[in-house]
Amino acid sequence: MRHFEARANTAQRVVSVDALRGFNIFWILGADAVVWSLDGMLRDKGPVLSIAGGFLNTQMTHVAWEGLRFYDFIFPLFIFVTGVAIVLSLPRLVEKEGRGWAYVRVFRRALTLYGLGLIFYGGISRHWSDIRLLGVLQRIALCYLFASLLFLNFHVRGLILALVMLLVGYWALMTFVSVPGIGAGSFAPDANLANWIDAHYLPGWKWDITRDPEGLLSTLPAIGTCLLGVLAGLLLTDPRLKGRQKSLLLIAAGLPLIVAGYLWGLQFPIVKVLWTSSFVLVAGGYSLILLGISHQIIDVWGFRRWATAFVWLGANAITLYFINNVTTDQFALRFAGGTVSTFELLATRFAGGDFAAMLDRVITPGTGIFMVRVLGLVFAILLARFLYRRKIFLRV
Repeated sequence: MRHFEARANTAQRVVSVDALRGFNIFWILGADAVVWSLDGMLRDKGPVLSIAGGFLNTQMTHVAWEGLRFYDFIFPLFIFVTGVAIVLSLPRLVEKEGRGWAYVRVFRRALTLYGLGLIFYGGISRHWSDIRLLGVLQRIALCYLFASLLFLNFHVRGLILALVMLLVGYWALMTFVSVPGIGAGSFAPDANLANWIDAHYLPGWKWDITRDPEGLLSTLPAIGTCLLGVLAGLLLTDPRLKGRQKSLLLIAAGLPLIVAGYLWGLQFPIVKVLWTSSFVLVAGGYSLILLGISHQIIDVWGFRRWATAFVWLGANAITLYFINNVTTDQFALRFAGGTVSTFELLATRFAGGDFAAMLDRVITPGTGIFMVRVLGLVFAILLARFLYRRKIFLRV
């Protein structure tokens, strides 16, 4: 119990964590689509602008299979920050209401997140075969649940051991367990253990028809990503360290993880849709560095104004994510082109139609949808500001 009392006394609001969560959700709420539109506007505008637009667009798309781009980094960053938030919230709850109530809160929050995930992908509006049992919110729920339980029961050494066991154990399963009709050691699409398990044992709708990027087996290393966040949170709340020391240690811890991840990737490729152990290390390393830089700038040096909008977004990240996508038919999005998100749909009522077409004619093709998407992102930020200013935090 002393362990949690010490954390509770030092785990005050870390603004950089909210800002980093907000920076993460910023891309999900529409900044990604703004970049896609920008690429269309810059195309055929000379070699420099065309190359710049193409580069940005490439970084805002997932790799087909092996490799890592910025867009592949967004989801693991969110799970990493979830782990950090566990350390900032649970010790206070344990100190205030006891360990038993903390377990209740953890299970209730995980169940709520999982339920929202089911609703997010259509709930029971379709047949059983079209219900997505494992998706983005469901993965967050499972990672939060198991990382919280580990945090409530183990100290740093136990958490590190759990992380190593998850990553090495996943690697061993993927490398040495023979897949029927394929053999062992394959990491190719639809020819590896994780995909085979999804195809045979994951019921309902799968995002990639025969497999799911948030599938059963790959949830194990994803919990490892959350545990990396927990370990980062423990460093942030360590009363023995000063602010600058924490920032430097976070950055220093991230560098070797990145190197180790890329080296491991020579044998166990960096594949986001499999959430390989090498992917966990590389994405976790970048997350640690980004957290360290954010902590130094925002919490140590006190330069916070530039990150205000990110703090607004981060304070209600899950709520905004759900609102932005609840009107979108995820099934259609995957298989039939889909529809626009909530905030973009709202923005078309102010800047779409003939107005957008006029911008395309007067300025350059693509300007109309660019302005719609920028306006949609502004609406999301304004809603986040409204909720934050009125201290409305919709916790799940």
